[in-house]
Amino acid sequence: MVDRAAAALELVRMVEAGHTVTLEELPGLIAGHAAGAGLHDAAVYVVDLRETVLRRLTGQGRDAGGGGEEFTVQGSLPGQAYQRVGVLAEPGWDAPGGRRRWWVSVTDGVERLGVLRADTDTDDGPTRDALRDLASTTALLLLSKRSFSDSYARLVRTEAMNVAAEMQWNLTPPPAYAGRGVTVGAAMEPAYQIGGDAFDYAVAGTTLHLSVFDAMGHDTTAGITANVAVAAGRNARRQGASLAETSRQVERVLLEQFSTSRYVTGILADLDMASGRLAWINRGHHLPLLVRDNRWTTELVCPPAGPMGSALGLPVVQRTEQLQPGDRLLLYTDGVVEARDADGTEFGRDRFVDFISRHHAGRHTLHETLRRLMAAVMDHHAGRLADDATVLLTEWRGSDQRELTP
Repeated sequence: MVDRAAAALELVRMVEAGHTVTLEELPGLIAGHAAGAGLHDAAVYVVDLRETVLRRLTGQGRDAGGGGEEFTVQGSLPGQAYQRVGVLAEPGWDAPGGRRRWWVSVTDGVERLGVLRADTDTDDGPTRDALRDLASTTALLLLSKRSFSDSYARLVRTEAMNVAAEMQWNLTPPPAYAGRGVTVGAAMEPAYQIGGDAFDYAVAGTTLHLSVFDAMGHDTTAGITANVAVAAGRNARRQGASLAETSRQVERVLLEQFSTSRYVTGILADLDMASGRLAWINRGHHLPLLVRDNRWTTELVCPPAGPMGSALGLPVVQRTEQLQPGDRLLLYTDGVVEARDADGTEFGRDRFVDFISRHHAGRHTLHETLRRLMAAVMDHHAGRLADDATVLLTEWRGSDQRELTP
């Protein structure tokens, strides 16, 4: 049996040692301290941007420009552990000394980073707890290195990335968050050829700020425009501006930079996580969708004030809605619903909402649902979207105190 107290001490030492190592040194550090905790032959696999493959972090393989071991998320045991956010034993594994092999999801809160493999001498509660502890500390180490590691960036890419996408992925917050009774998930496609889409969210006290932007065009300038809109919105918001004031500040900055040659549509919203009161404004964008009880869907109507940067001078109207526990709010861009198949049939709003309802009805986490949704949108358009597709999905649980993390 794994001594969990001794294992915990070993993992603390691992974190302490990890402060000054590079990403390339993490595999050896993790494997060494894991073995000291009774978890042998540990290896880390990180997921790519599209969440299609899990690639081994070797310190010298693909993460340094070469080749490396990988598994598909769909159709492999490591992929099942990733999808389920769980601890799975590998059936039929014949290791020296009768050891068992395990696959464990590596997550930071609800953000899935990849999976961990390790072998153990025992199969009991303390052993599984130690495996989860190792996965948690591994997540912290990965997060501490990825923001400044080109090796990590190479490892999680399966194709070349354009400049707009390079900017966008470095600006956006993580694609998953949970806290204060709220879960947030986001996805953007095409992941490597983003044009003018962007999403943003942030937490301040009991307020969750949410926004989705869609800039005119599909080129690098569109990406720059979207980046400017996000930055201007954050700047105004962090100075205490209201939703309307924030959108006006975004417009002023865009006009200063581009005159009226570039504009951005968007939805800006604030959710009070304590009460469930939602406030939002519409700047010429698709209306938010509210899904309740997996049966009832409605658009949250709000008069459009016109795109930011268009200088139309229309009044900015704020609307409010009282959410109920379990409600899901969908902010999205037109690329999701307007993706067309070979026959010209759009993916459509009804199919979009139905997909979310069916896949998130207790069978999958919110973030696994989004992964499958974006794969379905890409498949519908034969793998190549004509426009960016972005989804920002928020679930408010209210007084329901179930665990937010799987």
